Amino acid sequence: MRKLFLPLMAMVAVAVAVLNSGCNAAMTQGLVSAGNKLLQASAITDAQIEAYVSDFIRQMDAQNTIATGNDPYNVRLQRIAGPINNRDGINIKVYKTPDVNAFAVADGSIRVYSGLMDVMSDEEVLGVIGHEIGHVKLNHTRRAFQDAIIASAVIDAAGAVAGSTSPLSESAFGRLAGALKSSNFSQRQELEADDYAYNFLRAHGLNPWAMALSFEKLQQMERQAGGHPTGGLAQLFSTHPDLDLRIRRMTERAIGDGYPKPAPGGSTRL
Repeated sequence: MRKLFLPLMAMVAVAVAVLNSGCNAAMTQGLVSAGNKLLQASAITDAQIEAYVSDFIRQMDAQNTIATGNDPYNVRLQRIAGPINNRDGINIKVYKTPDVNAFAVADGSIRVYSGLMDVMSDEEVLGVIGHEIGHVKLNHTRRAFQDAIIASAVIDAAGAVAGSTSPLSESAFGRLAGALKSSNFSQRQELEADDYAYNFLRAHGLNPWAMALSFEKLQQMERQAGGHPTGGLAQLFSTHPDLDLRIRRMTERAIGDGYPKPAPGGSTRL
């Protein structure tokens, strides 16, 4: 149903734009070009998505300072996530920025902001990373990327009415980058990612209590912000709804499976 709906949405968007354009030749040509882009976006292949995502993450890495070598943030990242980093298609790096955030994209790249590490314990950071891995492995990030491409193409179709026919403008790429960093997932997808992350951590010899602990910290931070977090923290919360439910689910699983709850500052290794 999804594959049928997206091309239909593209054609409807172009048809509406044509009707509202006055139908002069230049506008019509621009709209046809935009319509083709919409249809191409709806039928984008996995290989094309991977190419777009690789370009995006390269640009993001170039625009940010990455913790490397003996940098304390990199040393800590390897201590936290060493057993899962650069394995199974996952690569994790730290951006040195005060923002409290993290994101993942479809090629398995996960970027954790140093501001997040500053306010979370090792276990809590691991829980955030695990959850992002869940979204990658379940293809949630891939579908979100395709939706972002289509949304950008729809905007370009509207821009064609005003005479803009550029196939890929810098502003369009900027919209795509913003969408990738702030993708909103459904409640079902969030719970699926939690469950995948729990099993993934177990399989790699890491304590899955990290999941519940990370959600507890997010809830604490939300309360400290008066229920209205702002900036990067607000973006992080926008993709993590219903924390009470998720804390309960992960806690019950960890207890039921007999895992010891780490003491504050304890090890993530089993």
